[in-house]
Amino acid sequence: MGIKLGKETEDRLVASIRRYFDANMDDGIGDLPARMLLDFCVRELGPSIYNQAIADAQSAMQERIAELDVNCYEPEFSYWSQK
Repeated sequence: MGIKLGKETEDRLVASIRRYFDANMDDGIGDLPARMLLDFCVRELGPSIYNQAIADAQSAMQERIAELDVNCYEPEFSYWSQK
């Protein structure tokens, strides 16, 4: 499953890359090289970041599920003990 960015997101990321180069490098970067760098990052770095995010989300969900019996417990047969 490849990582697909929406057009607006991609455009904003390219603008961010160009801004970074303008602020931190001796030379700026054009639109095409910025898009190529973004494509490289998404293809090369993206899967590792994505997989870690999924693992983190899975861990968080497992912690919540483990606490489900504590947080969502209702005592049984409690009618007569109230009187």
